[in-house]
Amino acid sequence: MEQRIKGCSVLRGEVSPPGDKSISHRAVILNSIAQGRARLENFSPGDDCFSTVACLRQLGVEIIEESGGVLTVSGLEGLKEPRDVLNAGNSATTMRLLAGLLAAQPFLSIITGDESLRSRPMGRLIHPLRLMGAQIWGRGGDSLAPLAIKGNQLQGIEYRLPVASAQLKSAILIAALFAQGKTIVEEPAPSRDHTERLLRAMGAKVEGDGTRIILIPGPAPLRPIDLRIPGDISSAAFWLVAGAIHPNAKIKVKDTGINPTRRGIIEVLLDMGAKLSIERERIEGGEPVADLTIESSDLVGRQIGGSIIPTLIDEIPLIAVAGSLARGTTIIRDAAELRVKETDRIRATVRELSRLGADIEELPDGMIVHGVRMLKGGECSSHLDHRLAMTLGIAALIAQGETVIHDAEVVAMSYPAFWHDLERLTGQQNLKERG
Repeated sequence: MEQRIKGCSVLRGEVSPPGDKSISHRAVILNSIAQGRARLENFSPGDDCFSTVACLRQLGVEIIEESGGVLTVSGLEGLKEPRDVLNAGNSATTMRLLAGLLAAQPFLSIITGDESLRSRPMGRLIHPLRLMGAQIWGRGGDSLAPLAIKGNQLQGIEYRLPVASAQLKSAILIAALFAQGKTIVEEPAPSRDHTERLLRAMGAKVEGDGTRIILIPGPAPLRPIDLRIPGDISSAAFWLVAGAIHPNAKIKVKDTGINPTRRGIIEVLLDMGAKLSIERERIEGGEPVADLTIESSDLVGRQIGGSIIPTLIDEIPLIAVAGSLARGTTIIRDAAELRVKETDRIRATVRELSRLGADIEELPDGMIVHGVRMLKGGECSSHLDHRLAMTLGIAALIAQGETVIHDAEVVAMSYPAFWHDLERLTGQQNLKERG
């Protein structure tokens, strides 16, 4: 499917982003091994999270879908051996977090994914789980999916991650729930901490914060937790950048999670000079939540790198769009992790934004973006990457002429209503969809 988008004269309104994808994955997985029933509201509607749901159902978990994004999860004391191969679809979070869970189960399981997921690195996941005692094999010399996992009695380990990765950290912590002895995970920089927050709320003994996390398994099972999942800041980020770069915009993004390990996009936009306000700050389900209002802004290029990168790794293509409309030059470094996402996001972002008139250079670990103040319509591709598809949609709003985005349906991975919300905020029938 392709989307045809023309630049719009005004961008105004309110939008509520879908439930946070990262929290949704973790909430359904951890409640599946809790003792009792949990109600999850505002569960992410994206395909990725429902890949996790489908896998858990194959493991014997009862998960009932209700209207309005509500799931009821009935936890199991013991998971069941799946009768077929588990399919994580396009979701690396599904594969990696479930690998941690399956590593402790007394049965054989095989988990695979689509072509993109089968090309993403799994060796750095397999290594620590093997150190804990799990038997895991993968394609490509135990570096790629599909993964075959034979669970075992695990032992706690002390492990330093090679990269700051919430997925790897969470996989180890989930496995550690079933291990003998404590597990210590150290990161080179803090990554998103949703797993730690949920585990504490569910009764697990989790100590430390920042870059050193200690989990001490206890005799009691996790307590189920009812949760209203906050709006996904990675989805909200599209509207924050759209409002900042558009010359006639004011957008309120409601009920958005502003977890300190995820709010790098807010800090960068404020540093670039964005007119962004944070309102109605509160805590919901252990997570900080707020409404965000963004207005047309005169942005200035900045250098972005170091410890802030893990807090905005998914938003870097959007920052490249913001840099293209800013005064001066924006330099993004220390983001090599983008090369092993759904696609090589550094190369794909540079290639596709260049088609729209951006002055952008590829670096081994980032990009250099020279502000051009104006983009032009053109023909481009999502590379089957949901975040790149939405990034190009935002760029198209301020481009002269029409932009055609191929494979635009991929937004369903995380934000199925994205094109609808985009059309609504423009105040006109701005989009044309062709199959």
